[in-house]
Amino acid sequence: MGLSELFRKIYLFVDSFLNYLLQRCHLSANGEYGWKSLDRKTGRLMREQQPLTKKLKLILLFNPLTEWIDTTHLMRLWVHKKSIRKGEEEGTPASHNQIKTFVETYGINMNDFEPSDIEKYKTFEDFFIRAHRPGSRPIHDADDPAGAVVVADSRVVTYDSVAETKRLWIKGTDFTITNLVMDTQLGEHFADAAVASFRLSPQDYHRYHSPVTGTIKAFRSIPGDYYQVDPIALQSGVNILTCNARSYLVIETEHFGDVLFVAIGATDVGTVRIHEKLQKPGTPIKKGDEIGYFQFGGSSIIVAFQKGAIKFDQDLLDLSKQKIQVSVEVGMSLGKANPVGKKTS
Repeated sequence: MGLSELFRKIYLFVDSFLNYLLQRCHLSANGEYGWKSLDRKTGRLMREQQPLTKKLKLILLFNPLTEWIDTTHLMRLWVHKKSIRKGEEEGTPASHNQIKTFVETYGINMNDFEPSDIEKYKTFEDFFIRAHRPGSRPIHDADDPAGAVVVADSRVVTYDSVAETKRLWIKGTDFTITNLVMDTQLGEHFADAAVASFRLSPQDYHRYHSPVTGTIKAFRSIPGDYYQVDPIALQSGVNILTCNARSYLVIETEHFGDVLFVAIGATDVGTVRIHEKLQKPGTPIKKGDEIGYFQFGGSSIIVAFQKGAIKFDQDLLDLSKQKIQVSVEVGMSLGKANPVGKKTS
């Protein structure tokens, strides 16, 4: 038996054992055990719905005593193979049977999507990349190019600098814009950028949209791993976002200068897709336009603005300083251009 198979057997044993304990203790296997979040629409402070077994496994793996395991080549290879295998399973007709239970478990409002009838999705993969019903996500001040909007149905934190982002949220030792895009010149262009970090859970809509109006300046796809992007993982010493597979766009704008959009894969995400037409420099884009989609699992998006170019909405800034995520939807307000500090070079 190879080491990869040994990892799989250990994982299955731990998963089964934790499920057994939950049953014995009469705890819900899929309650609000995730990171603290505030629902922007309702004002309700809650914890994200998350399997308790996943929460416990994250704590076991991403802590100062054991996080070294996550940096080993063997673990990275195992996670990668597991993600690819999961994606293949969810592309089969048999996976359709998962959809009804998934919708009921997470209380997904299918009236927001098109088609709304789950029987119209042939596989779980088709369901996973479901599209919004037109009009279900209005774009805030759609005709105002000086306003930026939320890029995904997700949980977001915003910080005015990379330094503050590292201090409060993304603790990986190698997190810099340069390492994120693997380009020294581009990294310097976004030195001490303001950062909006969006995190998508498996139950979320997994298409993503432009935060701003402008023109595509650059595109690049970077291969990598598929680590978890849960807050517990992000606040460990493991370099999650700079190791995971990702694709990015640079969008040139009139009011914000250049804006960096990075879509980052995570556990069980087999593909990070940017629509082909947006991979070509010179292509115009409007805020709210669909950029692409993730396949299969949880994922993350980083949007970076040049220093001084944006004033994030105050509610987002205030909650982020408390390390509280804000549950948001595509098209909600993210912030306004700051003409005084705007960079255009």
